[in-house]
Parts: sequence; C-alpha cells; structure tokens
Amino acid sequence: MDLNLNNVTFIIVTYNSEQVINNCLDSLPKEASKIIIENSNNIETKNYLEKKYDNIKVFLSENEGMGSSNNKGIDKSNTQFVFIINPDTVFKNNAIKNIFDEAKLIDDFAIIAPVNTDPNHPNYKSSNKTFKQNIIEAESVDGFAMLINKKKFEKNNFFDENFFLFLENDDLCKRTKKLGNNIYVIKNAFIDHKGFSSSTKLDIDELEYLRNWHWMWSKFYFNKKHHGFFQAFIFILPSFFSSILKILLFSLLLNNKKRKIYQFRFSGILNSIIGKTSWYRIKD
Repeated sequence: MDLNLNNVTFIIVTYNSEQVINNCLDSLPKEASKIIIENSNNIETKNYLEKKYDNIKVFLSENEGMGSSNNKGIDKSNTQFVFIINPDTVFKNNAIKNIFDEAKLIDDFAIIAPVNTDPNHPNYKSSNKTFKQNIIEAESVDGFAMLINKKKFEKNNFFDENFFLFLENDDLCKRTKKLGNNIYVIKNAFIDHKGFSSSTKLDIDELEYLRNWHWMWSKFYFNKKHHGFFQAFIFILPSFFSSILKILLFSLLLNNKKRKIYQFRFSGILNSIIGKTSWYRIKD
C-alpha cells in the first residue's frame, strides 16, 4: 500500500502540553500535515504553535476525552490515513520512513503502529504471526501511536466517545479484529513515549485520582460492551471488594492519599455499574 506524506495527517490531542509538544512536533517532517486538538481552549498555545510550525492547524476544544478529541481531528482531516500520536511521543530516526517503506509490502490494513523503545512497556499485543521480516501481526496496539486507514471504518466508526481516558484504543482494535481487518506493527520503526506527561499543569495527586477513577470505570464499561453485563460484573467484583477493604484499611492507618485513591476506584466502578457516564473531571 502506498503511504506518503501527501496522504497522511498527524493528529495530536493536547491539554496544556507546552513542555512536551515541541519535541514531538520537531520529530515530524516539516512538510507533514498536522492537526492539534487543544483541549484547554488556550488561545496562546494555538497562536504559538501555528506561528512556530509549518503545515499545522490548532483547534481549541473543551476537554471531552481522548476518544472524542481524536474523532474531531480525524473529522477535520482530508487524507485517507491519519496518524494518531500523543504529545509526549517522539519519532526516532527513520521511523516514519521505515513505516512508509514497509507498508508497501502490505496490500490491506486498518491500523499500523511503530514500536515503543522501552521494552518494559510494549505498546502492542502480538498475534504471534510474522507477516514479513520487519512486520508482525498484532491483536491490539496502544493509542499513543497508531496509523489508521480511514477507509476501513464504516460510517466513521472510530473511537467510542463514552471512554474518557482509558481503553478507547483497545476497544477500537477489538472491533477492528472482529470485522476481519488487519493490525500490523513495524519492528524497525521506533518511537519514544514518556507516558502520562502530556499535561504540564495538572496536580500530581489529582491526576492520580483521575486515572484511578477512569481506569475502573473503563474496565467495567469495556467488558460490558464486549462480553455483557453479567460477565463484566463478575470480572470487576474483586476490584470492587478490594477497594472497600482498602478504604477501611487506609482510614485506620490515617493514610489519606491512599484512602482517596481507593475511594476514587470504588466510585469509578460503582458509576460504571449503574450506567453513569464517565463524568469525573479535575476541577480547574
């Protein structure tokens, strides 16, 4: 399949990501088309990025989650392929070229991903099938770097916007495989991913509470969507009771931070079970 900079748009969702976005953008070719969805509505960020970088459009938005924001970027693109990347990712030397070169050996795909340089945090689940020397088939890939063929998604059915922070990419990959479409990883294309450093203005404790709430909410919702309510309920029960016990334990130990973490985990599970949306946000 012919991939080149003329038919690919790079899409990056940001939220006050000034300290990391420059390294990300500097690793992209100047001539590459780039779309930024800035979820903080920060006009200064928009003006700064559009002045500094070529071929870039920055759209200000309310923070409605990664899935929703990725969909906005995809909708605003006019190329067949979109490369979803996080602002705290950096392409290594020749990574983009190697992806384009290896893609010529693939007749048909829905998603392609590079390889995270940190071996302790692999960004894909292999299907244990080697397609070509530098190409392997995957069951799923992480959402911080995924090249999407828009033609493989009927009715623009990309990311499920019910997810706010976690598992929207797992859901996309699972649906992709169910439709019989292919996901590949390019073994000689590498990307650095810092992980949870995309925003520079969030309180560390508040971010930890946010992550725990949405991780639990997303786990139940994901399993309910793909396996049904009863199986999802059985799956989440250990986490549900563990949260209650640890709230009690850390209350007795007067460890307020740990107690709050498990209170947020419990709240995320409960809200998901009773069908509430993924509503929790950090207050500005």
